[in-house]
Amino acid sequence: MWNILIVEDQSIVRQGLKLMLEQDGNIRVVAEASNGREAIKCVEEQMIDLVLMDIRMPVMNGIEATRIIKERFPQVKILILTTFNDDEYAIQALKYGANAFLLKTSDSQTLIEAVYSCFRGGLPIHEEVAAKMMPRLLHKAEKKLDIPLSSRELAITKLVGEGKTNKEIAAELYLSIGTVKNHITQILQKLELRDRTQLAIFAVKNDIS
Repeated sequence: MWNILIVEDQSIVRQGLKLMLEQDGNIRVVAEASNGREAIKCVEEQMIDLVLMDIRMPVMNGIEATRIIKERFPQVKILILTTFNDDEYAIQALKYGANAFLLKTSDSQTLIEAVYSCFRGGLPIHEEVAAKMMPRLLHKAEKKLDIPLSSRELAITKLVGEGKTNKEIAAELYLSIGTVKNHITQILQKLELRDRTQLAIFAVKNDIS
């Protein structure tokens, strides 16, 4: 069972999100916070597996809280859930290590599936947000990559950037899941990256395709 922290400044929204999430037997909401500073304290004091994080809140916003939590507790998953369809927010959140970015218009099934995806190593992004991000990323000036990756490692990096899980990558490249995990470990070491989220951001920023 996963322990979830809901961070949202409106109590009625927190209650609604709790009801939505706890429809699933593997999810338990163990704490609530109304701003980023309270969220950090909750993560410090309790065993939290995933933080459901709003962005615009008093005292400390969700982007800054994401940065601090990921720096201090990198194992904690962070799913951004906001009303703001803003690609800049999404890019900032992902830069700081967020594992997902959804809009509050998402239904309960989409939200629960995103939670599962985070724990499977996916990077779910709401389609409306992704649609706004892509033109910016695609129109960046091309960069010549000088990175020490083999063709196989580049292929895996590309699929990680697309949000694919290890199982999906293994199926697409006809590899075992264990082999994919080993490759990703080696890629992270070569690129001096901390985790899978940073690798996904690296792939997108460098237009690995």
